[in-house]
Amino acid sequence: MQRRIFDADHEAFRDTVRTFLAKEVLPHYEQWEKDGITSRDAWRAAGRQGLLGLAVPEEYGGGGNTDFRYAAVLAEEFTRAGAPGLALGLHNDIIGPYLVNLGTEEQKRRWLPGFCSGETITAIAMTEPGAGSDLQGIRTTADDRGDHWLLNGSKTFISNGILADLVIVVARTSPEGGAHGLSLLVVERGAEGFERGRNLDKIGQKAQDTAELFFHDVRVPKENLLGELGGGFVHLMNHLAQERLAIAVAGIAAAEHLLETTTAYVKEREAFGRPLSKLQHVRFEIAEMATECAVTRTFVDRCITDHSDGQLDHVHASMAKWWATELQKRVADRCLQLHGGYGYMTEYRVARAFTDGRIQTIYGGTTEIMKEIIGRSLLG
Repeated sequence: MQRRIFDADHEAFRDTVRTFLAKEVLPHYEQWEKDGITSRDAWRAAGRQGLLGLAVPEEYGGGGNTDFRYAAVLAEEFTRAGAPGLALGLHNDIIGPYLVNLGTEEQKRRWLPGFCSGETITAIAMTEPGAGSDLQGIRTTADDRGDHWLLNGSKTFISNGILADLVIVVARTSPEGGAHGLSLLVVERGAEGFERGRNLDKIGQKAQDTAELFFHDVRVPKENLLGELGGGFVHLMNHLAQERLAIAVAGIAAAEHLLETTTAYVKEREAFGRPLSKLQHVRFEIAEMATECAVTRTFVDRCITDHSDGQLDHVHASMAKWWATELQKRVADRCLQLHGGYGYMTEYRVARAFTDGRIQTIYGGTTEIMKEIIGRSLLG
C-alpha cells in the first residue's frame, strides 16, 4: 500500500539523510562497531547537515520544525541502513523535548546551540542496577545544600554514556517514596565526582556506547534543575509517548527492510534444484510477514500523523511500541531461519539485525510494561 503521510519536502529530507549516511556513517560503521563507540566528528557532521535539533526553535540553532514526520524519516533511514549506533534519535526525539519544553530561557541558551551543532552530545540517566522500568524504585539522591544539590548514586545501561557532555539524571530530591520526590538534574561533563564506568559489552548495537555512570558527592548547581522540583515523574510520563513512538517507527522499518532483504534472498537461493521461493512453506512465511508488516505499518503511520497533530496519547503509543517491536523480533527470527546457515554469519544484514533489534522490546519500557499501561487504561 502506498503511504500517504509524507509529502515532497519529507522525501527531499529522506534523500538528505541517505546522502549523509552514505558519506558520514556507513564508510566508518564497521570500525565504530569494533571500537564500541561512534566518532564525535560524525555528530558534528550531523549538526552541519541540519539533522540535529529538528524541532528546536531556530533562535537556539535548531530547525524549528515540530512535524514529527521528519523525525520518522530519520529513524526509518538509519534503521534501513543498519546503523543504530549513531543515536541521533535518542538525542533529538527523547532528550531534545526535555530541554525545549522544560528548560528555562537561560538553560536553553546555554545548552541548545551545542545540542544542535553536535558539539554537545546528550544522554538521559534513568535506569539503575535495581530500578529499570519501575522508576519509583530509583535510589539516586540529590540533597539540597543551599546553592547546589549534592548528587549521589549510580546508573546503568545509559546510551551515549561515554560520549555524553550533558546528562539528564533522574534523582530523588526528597525522602518521599514512590513516584513523589523525583526531579531531573542536568550534570555536565567535567563535574567533580561524576565518573563513567565500563562501556558495556552488548550483544548488538555495538557501535552505540552504553555505560555505567557514578555520582559521588557531585555538586549540581541549583540552576541545573530541569523542570519543576519534585515533578520528575510527571515530566517523564509526559515525554514517554514520543520516545515509544520513535521506537515503534524503528521497529516497523526494521521488519519491512528484513522482509525485503529476505524476499530477494529466497528468490536467488536454490535448494533441491529450484529457488527457495518456489517452496510453499517459504511462500507462506513471506506472505504472513508481509501481511503483518502491512497492518502494523498502517497503525504506526496513523500514530505518526496523530503525534504530528498533537493528538497521540500514551496508551496508543504503548500499543505501537509493543506491537511493532515484537513484530520486529518475530520477523528477524523468521528471516534468519530462511537464510539458513548464512543467516548466522555477521556479514549478512539479517544476523546483525537479529542482535541489534533484540533490545527494542526492552528499552523505552518493556513489552510487559506497555501491556500493563494499556490494561490499566481499559480496566482501571
